[in-house]
Amino acid sequence: MSELIVAEKAPGKPAFSRRLFRLFKRKKVSDENNVAGYLFISPWLAGFLLLTLWPILQSFYLSFTDYPLLREPEWIGFKNYSQFAKDPLFLKSLSVTIAYVFFSVPIKLFFSLMVAILLNRNIRGISFYRTMVYIPSLIGGSVAVSVLWKNMFGLDGYINNFLSWFGITGIGWISNPQTALGTLILLSTWQFGSTMIIFLAGLKQIPKDLYESSGVDGASKVRQFFHITLPMLSPVIFFNLVLGIIGSFQMFNSAFIITQGGPANSTYTYALLLYDKAFKNFEMGYASALAWFLLFIIAILSTMNFYASKYWVFYESEGGKSK
Repeated sequence: MSELIVAEKAPGKPAFSRRLFRLFKRKKVSDENNVAGYLFISPWLAGFLLLTLWPILQSFYLSFTDYPLLREPEWIGFKNYSQFAKDPLFLKSLSVTIAYVFFSVPIKLFFSLMVAILLNRNIRGISFYRTMVYIPSLIGGSVAVSVLWKNMFGLDGYINNFLSWFGITGIGWISNPQTALGTLILLSTWQFGSTMIIFLAGLKQIPKDLYESSGVDGASKVRQFFHITLPMLSPVIFFNLVLGIIGSFQMFNSAFIITQGGPANSTYTYALLLYDKAFKNFEMGYASALAWFLLFIIAILSTMNFYASKYWVFYESEGGKSK
């Protein structure tokens, strides 16, 4: 070290020694910065390793075992996965979940976009209106809201009481297999605040010059919506679509509290099946296999969405559709 310092200060010494000294000094500073960085992120890193990565690896291992919680796991290979086709509740829950995703995601996206467009206006008190519209989403996924929704759509709930003024009575919104899933889809649509905020942020990024130029050329509001708003907003739509599909496949609270999977398993979602197998039947190995199969489904759908996005998602920085 002393020789390097002398070489750095002494005149006439080779340039190689000076470069070596600077490289050593730069590496020492870089190592000190790395240590400080790891110290700052160590709480998060410890939480990720112990509370996220380790349970994921454990779940993957348990999916190949018979683990009833009361004894040690027993390795059974792919037997849990081979039982999917033989389990009638598996096929039923999967079909219910797919139907829920198929209807709830597009309806929620459409409703969120329409509300975002209404709130993207320069009028007095617009901040207050945005706050009032967003507030339900702060408590939208809570148990209290699910209980309130159950009371609203019960036989003696607020909805039937209101309809009775018009002579409409006796509608079992929750007790009827034909309408029970629809009430859960309606609840999902009501929880549109977060999606709406993202849409609103995207609308703010669209240059107003595009609307002014098209208006001069005689384009109507409808034409502007389909030829300017939607193309420019397509990355935000794609983002909300992917998140909406992932969240809808994991829907649990509403079905568990409002209908408990009934009536006649018409709202028996995939997450409910996973919960029952794990914490009611104590089939933890089979439940872990169900969880990994759900991950596989979400990964496949997300991959398909990313592949299809190049045909309809417009990125302004690339001058056209995604490549």
